[in-house]
Amino acid sequence: MSKNSVIWGTGRRKSAIARVRVCAGTGKVTVNKRDIDDYFGLETLKMIVRQPLVLTGNEGKIDVNVTVNGGGFTGQAGAIRHGISRALVRMDETLRPALKAAGFLTRDPRMKERKKYGLKAARRASQFSKR
Repeated sequence: MSKNSVIWGTGRRKSAIARVRVCAGTGKVTVNKRDIDDYFGLETLKMIVRQPLVLTGNEGKIDVNVTVNGGGFTGQAGAIRHGISRALVRMDETLRPALKAAGFLTRDPRMKERKKYGLKAARRASQFSKR
């Protein structure tokens, strides 16, 4: 990967969408123009975001710049992980088997089910009244 090249990857989970920009650097991760430590409070979420970089051995070599919106923090962390994984595969195709085996290239399809008419929620009906 040359110094100037920038590779994009789009990650999704639930209703969160992350646009990930990967370039050569010092291992800095920026989410919505904030450092990852400022954006995510929980260590587990930071770990989820860094998993693809640790797995491929690119932790201190690549800068990651992310724009993410929609969903909650957990969904956003999963979307960022998906986007980073896709960008890494686009950067180096030999990383694909390891990332695929770890399940980082699979989009989590679980989403909130839509509300149906005549019901209070997606499946919740109004309480039955005998009288």
